[in-house]
Amino acid sequence: MHVPDGFIDAPVSIAAGVAAAGAVAVSLRGARRELEEKAAPLAGLVAAFIFAVQMLNFPVAAGTSGHLLGGALAAILVGPYTGVLCVSVVLLMQGVLFADGGLTALGVNVMNMAVVTVVVAYAVFRGLLKLLPGTRRSVTVAAFAAALLSVPGAAVMFTLLYALGGTTDVPLGKVFTAMVGVHVLIGIGEAVITAATVGAVLAVRPDLVHGARALAAPLKLRVGGELVDAAPAAAPAAVPAAARSTKPVWITGLVTALVLAGVVSFYASTSPDGLEKVAADKGIDQNVKEHASAGSPLADYSVKDVDDARLSGGLAGVIGVGATVAVGTGIFWTVRRRRAEDLTAASTASTSSANSAV
Repeated sequence: MHVPDGFIDAPVSIAAGVAAAGAVAVSLRGARRELEEKAAPLAGLVAAFIFAVQMLNFPVAAGTSGHLLGGALAAILVGPYTGVLCVSVVLLMQGVLFADGGLTALGVNVMNMAVVTVVVAYAVFRGLLKLLPGTRRSVTVAAFAAALLSVPGAAVMFTLLYALGGTTDVPLGKVFTAMVGVHVLIGIGEAVITAATVGAVLAVRPDLVHGARALAAPLKLRVGGELVDAAPAAAPAAVPAAARSTKPVWITGLVTALVLAGVVSFYASTSPDGLEKVAADKGIDQNVKEHASAGSPLADYSVKDVDDARLSGGLAGVIGVGATVAVGTGIFWTVRRRRAEDLTAASTASTSSANSAV
């Protein structure tokens, strides 16, 4: 669903860019609360994994394909604020390095694929967890439903932006019906990938799944107007250092992302994705503009001057995963450091206040 330059006019693109910048700024602040020490490197890995899986277009209908958007997956694994940042990093890498998604349309893409997918998915996910039993299976089921609904949610957002600033004269009803219809099908693929990934992480390290933290909270009962533990908390068992380390998960995830982007992507569907298909069928792409990075050495996910298609695409995928994990991890470590500085400042202020009181 990467919107190219020329689909949406300049005023609406600028407005979307301002809104996207505001959402990223809010997310940077919110991510300070989510990025604990072990979560910062994993957030960079999540961004790289989403980049890799987005290269794997899967067929959804005759002549149409789809790919992961990733908002639901990121929000559930590392939190909604960090999730917005993860997908935004992916979109930035794709736009600048691979000429995928217009640069003037970057704000539009961030709003569609990062903000809306995360907001819709996390709202659905948290709502379902309140209704379902507190089990790992419930987390996986909620992740499936959240991902399924997040994709047509993004399609609705695109339709709204097109209604405000579309550069072609296509009836809005046709755009809405086509976009939502095909993206409901794509949402099924998104849901399967998201649920499978969340389930896999839950099976080995449930403590690393942001959306499953409530499972570890003790059951509370209201007694005399106060909340108390339903049963005395058992002393926590000693956990080996190897089990607490995130390195095995990080290495496994990175290797998986490299294999998906460097090898499996060669076998992805070559059919146009949902937006491309709708744009071609309905005439939305009449005013599309050439990408500003069309001459990039990695444009169209291939390495310039490498003639072998398999090798060229594989190298581009590996470079993309490496660049995304490097940039993402750098951003998240910086946010993590700001969190540590905030906690230190708060602790110092509290100590000073206590000393003054004495």
